[in-house]
Amino acid sequence: MNSEAGVFVTGTDTGVGKTMVTAALALYLRGRGVNVGVMKPVETGVADTTRLGEDGELLQWAAASTDEPDLITPYRFKAPLAPSVAAKKEDRAIDVSVILAAAENLRQRYDFLLIEGAGGLMVPLAGGLLLADLARQLGYSLVVVARPDLGTVNHTLLTTFAAQGMSIPCAGFMINNMPEAPDEACASAPKTLVTLASADLLGVLSHHRGSRRDVVSALADEIAGLNTLPWMLMNFGLRHLIANKG
Repeated sequence: MNSEAGVFVTGTDTGVGKTMVTAALALYLRGRGVNVGVMKPVETGVADTTRLGEDGELLQWAAASTDEPDLITPYRFKAPLAPSVAAKKEDRAIDVSVILAAAENLRQRYDFLLIEGAGGLMVPLAGGLLLADLARQLGYSLVVVARPDLGTVNHTLLTTFAAQGMSIPCAGFMINNMPEAPDEACASAPKTLVTLASADLLGVLSHHRGSRRDVVSALADEIAGLNTLPWMLMNFGLRHLIANKG
């Protein structure tokens, strides 16, 4: 077991599909025989906080995880707000040490750990801490999920440059939800970002319709056929592991 292997998945903004991409990566890796764990340290907008929220459940399903909910999502809040604000509404506080302990527990169980953040790197977590601070403390490389449309170049560059400025390594970025018939802004975004971003393009994923599980399954199949897949696995530190599993 490589107890140091994993990535922290962040988005350039909320709603870019990072949960779907994280779940698709988990489903793909599980299909290749990787013992993969999943974690979403904080999920907001959870109707019943005694159980996993929609995102936590999707990650659990994709990884076929039997881990207890408080390991997969240590903090769950009802209000669909930034973690620090949602916690304050419930008179609760987010203790980063609880998240780090849960991540360490999972790290020891799996070949590879996928940790999904909440929103982007600059989302407030607790007190003066940002999601970026948590990512840095966890010690995993980032995977940045970006949207394809107008504005994505600015948002993606801001995210990768912020990570670089905070000494957070970046495994690369993925563009999600590319339309079947992209306009000029969408079509030009991947090439523009490749020339400007201080990170590798790990793949461009299409827009899919259907239930969340159907979309994740379609994305996992698409990941399996990416021409950038060898590069992604190398940046994840998984090429040798998957090669050994045949």
